[in-house]
Amino acid sequence: MCLAIPAKILTIGDDRIATVDILGVTREAAIDLVPDAQIGDFILIHAGYGIEIVSEDFANETLDLIREFPELVEN
Repeated sequence: MCLAIPAKILTIGDDRIATVDILGVTREAAIDLVPDAQIGDFILIHAGYGIEIVSEDFANETLDLIREFPELVEN
């Protein structure tokens, strides 16, 4: 099963690599597939790539569901 995780874009580099926040952890993700994405947007991340812009409400609902399964969240 594949899982895409919501993340908030913190910064965007000239190379279209974004620093994103996922449950308080920062990662880098390529955002070439979401060219309209801006700092502050929430995007779905899969395999290191942003694949879709989503609403903050959707992102928070999804993150709340993920938090219900502690084995999915590294502490």
